[in-house]
Amino acid sequence: MPSVMSRATGTYRRLFSLPGTRAFTTGNLVARLPMGMFSVSAVVMIAGSRGSYALAGAVTATGLAATALAGPWIARLVDRQGQARIAVPATVVSALGSLALLLCVRYGAPDWTLFAAYALTATTPNIGGLSRARWAHLLRDEPAALHTANSFEQAADELCFMLGPVLASFLTGTFFPEAGTLTGAVLLLTGMLLFTAQRATEPPPRARSQAPSPLRSPGIPPLLACFTATGAVFGSMEVVTIAYADAQGHRTAAGAILALQAAGSCAAGLLYGARKPTGIRLGHCLAAMAALMTLPWVAAGVTGSLWVLAGALLVAGMATAPTMVTAMSLVQRRTPADRLNEGMSLVVTGLLTGIACGSATGGWAAEHLSAVAAFAVPAVAAALALVINSCAPTAGSARRATAHGSVLS
Repeated sequence: MPSVMSRATGTYRRLFSLPGTRAFTTGNLVARLPMGMFSVSAVVMIAGSRGSYALAGAVTATGLAATALAGPWIARLVDRQGQARIAVPATVVSALGSLALLLCVRYGAPDWTLFAAYALTATTPNIGGLSRARWAHLLRDEPAALHTANSFEQAADELCFMLGPVLASFLTGTFFPEAGTLTGAVLLLTGMLLFTAQRATEPPPRARSQAPSPLRSPGIPPLLACFTATGAVFGSMEVVTIAYADAQGHRTAAGAILALQAAGSCAAGLLYGARKPTGIRLGHCLAAMAALMTLPWVAAGVTGSLWVLAGALLVAGMATAPTMVTAMSLVQRRTPADRLNEGMSLVVTGLLTGIACGSATGGWAAEHLSAVAAFAVPAVAAALALVINSCAPTAGSARRATAHGSVLS
């Protein structure tokens, strides 16, 4: 194990020895952390003020839907006009939306104003996509190094979504209900300004693309369907785990237990990025995810122990980062270079759609069946992703999809 860790450390050290990479990564991480804060902060703030979790859930769902619609459009503008020129004003609008939501809640504005304010946050650029686009530009002739960079970015996603809810809960509980939203808006804008200030690593803007939409690129629609099913895994697992912990009388422990799943994925992503992915196919990763996602279901049903479930989630999470890295590499390979941000934004749209569907399905199963039976939902969603990939046509696309030594099966 020490040799594996030292090899991994050396791989990432070489990656960040490139000029400008540490600076843009620092800004990106600061801007990305609020992505795990906003939803929790909004729910706590609205429910605490208006006494309605239904209203809080509806407001956050509206923001999710608006983001899914606006994301590809903003990403297309980024591809054409450049990151700094579009991302900064879009982030300012998003931050103002968060502040408007805070003020509407604070001063008792009508309920409809909460929906309008939170919808403005949909202009938040795909922050992880902006960073991946920079890596793709810098490492366009180094596929092995790009694989490592993509693995780091996935681990960063997991880390932010692990720490974000914890930070939001601490701020809203320790200071005042609006503290999480306010801090998130400040971090988002500050991080984006730091990120976009690094102009040397910014990909050059492209003129209006003559390439077809990424939706019409060979192999992209099946990948987006896989991302949607994978998003359903994430969304359902979160709701079902909270319901199970609540049934056990330990609802406050749900956040820590879910953080273990993200920790497992983060660690696996970093280790996956340190090795050469030769021979590893997306089908292999999806099969591993489908198998490991049955572990929480078995742990909850057989042992009934919250702590055994926590261990099962830690192990199950180890399959998600390699799956996401491999699939994202294929998206990068199959998307026209001058529409890369748009392609990655479509991935986020697919994930958000899946998360919303998974949350609704998991919540229904937990309420109408049982918390234990509801763990079947993420397991089935993972199996569905595997089936979609297995049934997807690969003729003529496998050669283009040799993502850094990997081949889509």
